[in-house]
Amino acid sequence: MSVGLDIGSQSIKIVEIKKDGNVLRLNASGIIGYNGVSPDQSTNNKELVALSEAIKKLHRETKVASKDVYISLPESLVFTRTIKFPMLTDQEIASAIKWESEQYIPIPISEAIVQYQIIERRENASPPEVDILLVAAKKDLVEKYVKLVQMAGLNVVGVETELLALVRALAPVDKSSVILDFGSKSTDIAISNKGQLGFSRSILTAGDALTRALAKGFGINVQQAEQYKRTYGLSQTQLEGKVKQILDPVVKLVADEIKKAIQFYQGEEKGDPPTSVIVTGGTAGMPELISSLSEILGMEIVMGNPFAKLSLDTATAKKLQGFAPVYSIAVGLALK
Repeated sequence: MSVGLDIGSQSIKIVEIKKDGNVLRLNASGIIGYNGVSPDQSTNNKELVALSEAIKKLHRETKVASKDVYISLPESLVFTRTIKFPMLTDQEIASAIKWESEQYIPIPISEAIVQYQIIERRENASPPEVDILLVAAKKDLVEKYVKLVQMAGLNVVGVETELLALVRALAPVDKSSVILDFGSKSTDIAISNKGQLGFSRSILTAGDALTRALAKGFGINVQQAEQYKRTYGLSQTQLEGKVKQILDPVVKLVADEIKKAIQFYQGEEKGDPPTSVIVTGGTAGMPELISSLSEILGMEIVMGNPFAKLSLDTATAKKLQGFAPVYSIAVGLALK
């Protein structure tokens, strides 16, 4: 059994995967919303207790068997860089990371947890080089998330970034793609090449920004604006296209960031041009988002389905059909 626990800004998702020979089966899954503050924003133990109770309830009600879980940290709170080293051995890279990482991370090394993975060895480059993904997070942030999960009676067996989990769940292994995690508080952009994370970026323009734009544009409260967003989205035919008219500039900002990411990846990282954009996250299901992004970017845009790699019974597949985008991180964690 392998369990992924995704602690989002408004909801918590859990997924348990069971390996049956060469088949990966979805053993359990569930989602629970919460109105409190997220772990990174919590300032006292009382807030963590309330959140831990929600996790405990979700684990119990979904009948997840294992208490060992993988968790992720919000992309906006971690530091991810792709760096290049000369053609060193694995042992030499481990030593070099220890001494070189300080120049790439905007926090003191003594306050950080630093990890890395080798993306690619370019032996035919001139000169030969190694591409390395460097990831760092503040120790106290990691400790807070681990403490929260332990308060819920569970054990943390691994911690990684949300985009690493998303790439594992959604990225094709034979080409380069953009993965767009359109959440409520932030939008995370990843570029993967052959199933490996090659570039990442997090921006604060996300679902909540769309809701605020509608609230201001129509002079309505946030709850009603959220309903407008989810019901009408970017449809040209609904409400005479007035909702779309208000949302378009915000969506264009996100599309522009995708363009910048692709340009940087191709220019600085010399990566293969992405052939598609895979959309996931809580805002991914907004009406006409896929077609609007396709029109702006001139690329194939597809909805991510993390369950495509898993075996599900018919009833479960039907029940989860409309919720696939919100489970992507949890599935990616469980696949670790």
